[in-house]
Amino acid sequence: MLFGIAFFPADYAADPASVGRLAEERGFESLWLPEHTHIPESRKTPYPGGGNLPREYSHCHDPFVSLAMVAAVTEHIKVATGVCLIVERDPIVTAKEVASIDLLSGGRFIFGVGAGWNLEEMENHGTDPGRRFGLMRERVEAMKAIWTEEEAEYHGKHVDFDPIWSWPKPAQAPHPPVVVGGTGERVLDRVLRYGDEWMPNRGGPEALKPRIEELRQRAEEAGRERVPVSYFGVKPEADKVERFAEAGVDRCIFLIPPKDSTEVERTLDAYAELTA
Repeated sequence: MLFGIAFFPADYAADPASVGRLAEERGFESLWLPEHTHIPESRKTPYPGGGNLPREYSHCHDPFVSLAMVAAVTEHIKVATGVCLIVERDPIVTAKEVASIDLLSGGRFIFGVGAGWNLEEMENHGTDPGRRFGLMRERVEAMKAIWTEEEAEYHGKHVDFDPIWSWPKPAQAPHPPVVVGGTGERVLDRVLRYGDEWMPNRGGPEALKPRIEELRQRAEEAGRERVPVSYFGVKPEADKVERFAEAGVDRCIFLIPPKDSTEVERTLDAYAELTA
């Protein structure tokens, strides 16, 4: 079992570089930062967690800038987006950001992607919420072409460009792992079509187990290797970790609150004691 840490890089909380150093010192395998470019004042889309939307959602630093800081002051911990809202990003620019941070970090980047839940947020970026999953697929596929081809081109319904040159290429071959987030009805289809790993964030171990079994059976039938599964937001309890492991989860990601460095260090110490 691998253990990762997720942290909202809020402007009022500990800086990402400090969190990365503290997490690496305690042996955590990865640090995952979520993304929200902004939060619309309109609250028409309800918060999936219920209740009021937490303050940190509208106070996030950019994840790529934050993860670059982490990579610069660490040696081993993997740096990851959890998740990058690719439906709100230009794929050519994002492909260069991913390749750059992967190369400069020595191949430590994990590319977690998702379509998002805040409909007004994606609409502000010109994205039709009803077409976001098709848009996400094409943007990921286009980025894979940019990472792996000297003269990349892509022609889809939503993404369309003639041959281009774009360097650097990622350090990892053929590219950093693409981790598809979500628990929707068709998420396994997305993982198998253009993802390398799956990252659910809802549902208990008992509900996830048959879905993980289905994912791996379908991958085997398609001639693919075993698909790793990470769970985002595991409660820091030993029995929860054990049950997720039994369900087939490979990585448990614990969420730490966006507090100052003292509080973050205290929380990480407690989580490290659990994982030990």
